[in-house]
Amino acid sequence: MSLVIEAEAPAAAFEVRPLSPNFAAEVIGLDLRQPLNEATRRAVYDAFVRYHVLAFRDQALTPEQQIAFTEQFGTLERHVASNRNSPHPLLHIVSNLGADGRPNGKVASQKWHTDKSFRPLPSLATILHAVTMPPNGGDTCFADMHAAYDALSDPEKAELDGVGVIHSWELSREKSGGKATAEEIADAPPMTHPLARTHPDTGRKGLFMGEHASHLDDRPMADGRARLAALEAHATQDRFLYRHHWRKGDLLMWDNRCLLHRADANFDAALYPRVLHRTCLRGTAPT
Repeated sequence: MSLVIEAEAPAAAFEVRPLSPNFAAEVIGLDLRQPLNEATRRAVYDAFVRYHVLAFRDQALTPEQQIAFTEQFGTLERHVASNRNSPHPLLHIVSNLGADGRPNGKVASQKWHTDKSFRPLPSLATILHAVTMPPNGGDTCFADMHAAYDALSDPEKAELDGVGVIHSWELSREKSGGKATAEEIADAPPMTHPLARTHPDTGRKGLFMGEHASHLDDRPMADGRARLAALEAHATQDRFLYRHHWRKGDLLMWDNRCLLHRADANFDAALYPRVLHRTCLRGTAPT
């Protein structure tokens, strides 16, 4: 009796084109409504690790299709209680629309942050799909935390080794002038992670901080916040940035383990709607 071993299907043909000298690339030729075979899934993930941000062009996914695409790369992460504003609990609608369905002039997430850093297992990746965008503006900006860490002096790197950062949804809300509900606090209690984080796929070190990072565990809160502010100013210099100008049909997938990001309100948010669908993948405990 002979044993028949089926050959693995080859990766689908697609093109990866760098979008900047620093990082980020566009992916041409994939229809994400269709399941990826294993070879294609691995090739996409390898490009994701290399470029940190992937922009899949010309996509038109329903919420169910976006969830299915996301699940091919891991476990979906639940959103904080106040962001569960969709018929799909694992999909968050990012929007500047008010209760009347009209633009309200407000653009959320304008401060530098990394998604779900207050969780024990912060997000591996965020997938953001443009549903309705303004004719111009509404960009999403990214900062490379590997490059920012590499640019520090050796004494500065030594200073950061072993330092923990307290990430807290409650304190993040306080810093922005808001107040977390009791449900939100119970759902996302404070969490300590390394300030100099090692990427699990590449072994590279990068800064792990942002808006949800409250203070450092080795000094008084005011001193720790001042140090974090100085590090953020360093890490968000133009030389470390990529700005994504959205196109109709874009689906962005980015690596929360080595990037900060923020929305830019560089459009008339009281006139034009900006609506995107967001899913997140659960990561691993930072080391």
